[in-house]
Amino acid sequence: MKPNETIEALAGLVQEERERLARLWAKRLREELYELDLPGRDLRAPLRRLLDELARLLTDRPDDVLRLWPEVVRPHGAFRYDQRFEPEDLVREFKALEEVLLRVYSRRHGGELEPEVAEFITELVGEANASAQASYARVLRTEEVRFREAAVMESILYHMDVGIVLAEEDGSVSFATPPVSRLIGVPMRSVVGARAVTSLAPVLAQVHAHHPSGDPFRVTDMPFMRAIKERAPVRGVMMVVERPGGGEASLEMSATPIWEEGGELAGVIQTITDRTEAATKTKELVSAHDELRRLQGRLLQRTRAQALGQLASGAAHALNNSLNVLRLRITLLRREFKPEHLDALDRTVGQIGDLVARLQEFNVQRTEEVLTEVPLDTVVREALELTRGEMERGAHPVVVDLHLGAPGAVRADAGFLRELVVSLLLAAKDRMEQGGRLDLTTQADGTDWISLRIQDEGPPYAVEELSRMFDPLNRDAAAPQAALQLAVLRAQVQRWGGELTVENAQSGKGGAFVVRLPRVRAVQELEAAQAEAHLTGPRRFQQTRRVLVVDDDMDNARMLAEVLGDEGYDVQVAQSAEVALQLWERRRYDAALLDALMPDTSGWELARELRKRTPQALLAIVTGMDVRGQNRASLALVDAVFRKPIDVGALDEFLTQSAAHSFESSPAAPEPEGEKVGTDELTH
Repeated sequence: MKPNETIEALAGLVQEERERLARLWAKRLREELYELDLPGRDLRAPLRRLLDELARLLTDRPDDVLRLWPEVVRPHGAFRYDQRFEPEDLVREFKALEEVLLRVYSRRHGGELEPEVAEFITELVGEANASAQASYARVLRTEEVRFREAAVMESILYHMDVGIVLAEEDGSVSFATPPVSRLIGVPMRSVVGARAVTSLAPVLAQVHAHHPSGDPFRVTDMPFMRAIKERAPVRGVMMVVERPGGGEASLEMSATPIWEEGGELAGVIQTITDRTEAATKTKELVSAHDELRRLQGRLLQRTRAQALGQLASGAAHALNNSLNVLRLRITLLRREFKPEHLDALDRTVGQIGDLVARLQEFNVQRTEEVLTEVPLDTVVREALELTRGEMERGAHPVVVDLHLGAPGAVRADAGFLRELVVSLLLAAKDRMEQGGRLDLTTQADGTDWISLRIQDEGPPYAVEELSRMFDPLNRDAAAPQAALQLAVLRAQVQRWGGELTVENAQSGKGGAFVVRLPRVRAVQELEAAQAEAHLTGPRRFQQTRRVLVVDDDMDNARMLAEVLGDEGYDVQVAQSAEVALQLWERRRYDAALLDALMPDTSGWELARELRKRTPQALLAIVTGMDVRGQNRASLALVDAVFRKPIDVGALDEFLTQSAAHSFESSPAAPEPEGEKVGTDELTH
């Protein structure tokens, strides 16, 4: 029989047989309590009221009857106390009710009594008896325990998850609610009535109680002991205990002194609350924060690696030229010693040192930015004040015409933005060797952008010069660090979501630096959209750990494996497609990096076989050739194509990125045959 059917059956019985039940209950009670001199009316009236309430609760609140009816019965204990009932009489009274209910139900149903009904009746009457006994005991308690009655109500003692301990002024524990034993993990019977110093110490040792820091938890650390000593409340003391079934529980304890009317300390109430779930979530949050900091560190490292990766081509060319000069000079020295050869070698070494220094300067780690809402006009005025002396110095001063349009604020680091404007002003001044005028303008660019334009009267830029203005290794710049400085400034503006460009003036005289940055409102909307996209973003790949490198050139394969190994990946190397397939069958790999051209088979064909075996694996082609002629089917086999020399930062990002991002930033999305594939897609 289902629980709701059990309650319905009992509700029908009490509703229809209420008078009969009251009569039989009173008759049975009279037989048990023959020595009590009570009129039948006084004996039956309270019983009828209890049955009326039981019938109402069974009908109106069936789900809560086990909780509510004992509360209805509670005053009955005090009532019977006034009628000179003994505690044993209360027990007999409710035992009689149980017998009457079982007997009438059985007769009503032809002698059948379902186990579920019998169990429910027993539990219901037992709860009512306990509630009446508690009320009876409260009236019966003496003056010495009046403090205990005022401190705790029975409905709290037995129905709350918070444990309550009552301690006397001498430190002895006089009372503990049942939740205390459950929370601490051992029965508290041996502690109640004894001095805590002697009785509680073995309990703490048994459950290996300790502070969150790991230090042992002593009896003197108990909040009620401290409250007695300090004569003040003690809040938020944490204790960790080992549960009998395994695991740990984090308990929060607080103690409050109770004072007599004359100012004397009557005792202390201590509460014990289970905070295990909150402590676990706190640890998880701390762990997640540490992981976020670690990932941020890796992201910064990867950003610097990618920045250097952008310099790789120009740096390799410049170094190769310098090394060629070194080799030729050494050859000449071997033939004939001349001092000018040594001078040339010294100059070449200096040039190499300058190149390395420029690379190091480009890769220098900047201090942490503090992004705030910065009024652009204010920053421009401050930058102009800083450069005014430089502008006016010399035989050919530069005059600045200021046109501020009050376009609003941008989200940036105020100090970095000020340095950026100063650098652009000085760069524009350097272009006017004979002096002249600088036109500095700020204005709103539509509703979402703000622009800063610094226009000079220097010579116009040549087309090829404009294309190399932001190349940090451009040796033909007007000053040695000019191109490097512009590259750094543009990277800074891009981090703020803007752009830095150089153009010629429309009048044909002079050039201009143009900085465009999002207005604060537009930035805030963008951040909200990004936060929403993050919450509903695509499923991410698991962190890739096992990688198979396949290349017939073992030097290339081993070097790539060594680099990935330093990044924390578990890497295996195969020199042919046949060996690669054998390794793939023996062990699960998360990703494979395949050389496009190999003697026995191509990387594309190998990718097709690996995709059949493990559809979810990450596959990438590594090649020194142009793959724009590949057809759709081949490109669809892999998740990315990397050009040699490979960018390790981009490769590491590929091996850890999400599925959706992988397809967005890799050439795996097929292009029509013959169409141009973007460089970023090919090189990742």
